Amino acid sequence: MNQEKKSLPKLLSKISQVATQIKREIVLMEVCGTHTQTVSQNGIRSLLPRNVKLLTGPGCPVCVTAQEDIDGVVALAKAGIPIATYGDMLRVPGFFGSLEEARGQGAKVFSVYSVEEALELQKDYPELVFFGLGFETTTPMTAVALKKGLTVFSAHKIFLPAMEALLKTEETRIDGFISPGHIATIIGTKPFEHLKVAQVIAGFEAEDVLVAIYLLLCQIRDGKKEVENEYVRLVKKNGNEIAQKVIAENFKICAGNWRGFGKIPNSGLEVKNPELNAKIKYQAILSKIDFSQSKKLTGCRCGEIIRGTLNPKQCPMFGKACTPENPYGPCMVSQEGACRNYLQYRV
Repeated sequence: MNQEKKSLPKLLSKISQVATQIKREIVLMEVCGTHTQTVSQNGIRSLLPRNVKLLTGPGCPVCVTAQEDIDGVVALAKAGIPIATYGDMLRVPGFFGSLEEARGQGAKVFSVYSVEEALELQKDYPELVFFGLGFETTTPMTAVALKKGLTVFSAHKIFLPAMEALLKTEETRIDGFISPGHIATIIGTKPFEHLKVAQVIAGFEAEDVLVAIYLLLCQIRDGKKEVENEYVRLVKKNGNEIAQKVIAENFKICAGNWRGFGKIPNSGLEVKNPELNAKIKYQAILSKIDFSQSKKLTGCRCGEIIRGTLNPKQCPMFGKACTPENPYGPCMVSQEGACRNYLQYRV
């Protein structure tokens, strides 16, 4: 038995003791897709005291990508523009179909693991567009690719405004956040301080998550609203300033379009160079799309699941009409999606 497994029963005992002292329901939210995987794989929800509720938030980059962005990129692919993007995004259904379906119809659509692969593809396909998505963690890589001349359709986002939006909506009470360690490695701990709620920036092992839950419960018991850094092995106060600089050089901040939220001010990242901005470069194609169709309801409840107002199992299509083989929405497609994890690990 490794050291982590030995420590888990002690952590669970401490969590139970503090939860008992609080004497009310505590609502915590993990806001990182990798944390969602860790929580689901290790059955952490089932191990927590009855009065500790753990919600899944908007930490899956594929899941929060707006339908309009997906429809725009699919339209480019069908118009003959070569598209490269990360694998999970290919299967997300849009109103006009998915990128995978477009590829089946003859479009040049490529799944890549990195922007370096996209740059290699560009040598053979000079008009290639990279569909860039993700938060501050993946944005620096796209920024470097922009410096090398790669055309990008950006769905990149700044994450903290979504956490602010969750607190402002008051759709559900959130007593504390398990905050994303990946993002904090880039931006540091300081930007989290303006969120007036208990937070613990955590790593991605089961022990990391349980330590974060324990520290959050201690804060809530003591009436504190602070930022604690559990992921000290990688996260520093000022983050990665080199990565921050390359992002600022190649992207400008704008309103971001999020599935489940709509437009959130100052949460989007748009390509600065108009010659490498696919939304400008291919405006003639994009201007012909009826994006009002993108807003039509399909029965998918991903938007509510992303905001933590709905449990995946409360969606009537979950595991029935909507499965990984036949997904209606991105939460069932992505490896970090709440629906995919709930079904795969029988949460």
